[in-house]
Amino acid sequence: MGFRVKIEGAETIDLSVESVQTVKLKTDIPTDSNARTKDVGSTMVISGKILTAVDGDPFDSTRQMGLWSLVSAEKADCYRKVTVQVISADQVVRKIFFPNAFVVDYKESFGDTEGVGTFELVIKQKKDKLDKVTIEGGYGA
Repeated sequence: MGFRVKIEGAETIDLSVESVQTVKLKTDIPTDSNARTKDVGSTMVISGKILTAVDGDPFDSTRQMGLWSLVSAEKADCYRKVTVQVISADQVVRKIFFPNAFVVDYKESFGDTEGVGTFELVIKQKKDKLDKVTIEGGYGA
């Protein structure tokens, strides 16, 4: 299983299948609710390896994600389109689209034994645009 991640905004960030290790999709509902609530959100956690640039390519996708996480709320570019494709046996199993995603948290970790670093990007879909989130699947069935 692999993942393709595309983040579109001022620039396009493409995370390779080799880089992304896990994607978690979560529906956020207050835990103190005793019935279905209107206060619903959607969060995605994307994590993986920070790969070294090859063939002199200066574009580092993970660095670009780090820079996105620093964009202030006053700038329109803090919201970006995020598309995640879950791939199995060269088939798209699931396609998740957040049209107005913003960064909640971004972390990079480095150690002296792994050889590469790791990243974790936590994004949310803007609440007033939650109805624009799409989750597609069942391809090739």
